[in-house]
Amino acid sequence: MNEQTAGRRVVTNMSISLDGRYTGPDPLDMSWVLPYAVTDVARDHLTSLWGPATTALLGRVNAEGFLGFWPGVIDMEGADPRDVGFARWLVDVDKVVLSSTLDPDRAPWERTTVVDKPTAEAVADLRATEGGDILVLSSASVIKDLLAADQVDRLAVTVFPIFLGGGPRLFDDGLPAGRWDLVSQTAGEHGTLVLVYDRVR
Repeated sequence: MNEQTAGRRVVTNMSISLDGRYTGPDPLDMSWVLPYAVTDVARDHLTSLWGPATTALLGRVNAEGFLGFWPGVIDMEGADPRDVGFARWLVDVDKVVLSSTLDPDRAPWERTTVVDKPTAEAVADLRATEGGDILVLSSASVIKDLLAADQVDRLAVTVFPIFLGGGPRLFDDGLPAGRWDLVSQTAGEHGTLVLVYDRVR
């Protein structure tokens, strides 16, 4: 039973296929995401999420991918202003990276704290501090842990109209039963559907 719901809100964001997968059989192949990630609805959705967030919570693998790519967008010629805004936010925001392999005393990125503890514990610590939303960006392992611990307050899912036919699913069997309120739904280019739910407690 989750009693730690007061204070800061935990917001998770994930893109999934129509058959519920966050990656296909080859986790390194993200080509299925690209046509949808550069749409207006995807960019506006991401902007709406990072605006009220003051902490980014990431798994190590996701952190390496995001922080290896996005800072370079800031000075990229012709970059969409929404992409530049997100890139600047990601560089400047306080980041917490969950990892058992990174050296906590030598975080490889600025404004980053490396934490080696269970996800729910790390989030409980963050909830006890002052600040805005705690935003989990596409870190499937972190989101799955938080869903299992019933620690997600706002669940944002972008559904792409494609079957991947294999690969891990975002929603595992055995998640805590509970109800969610749909707070927004936006249909975008190429049949993309952005759904945002708040946990009813």
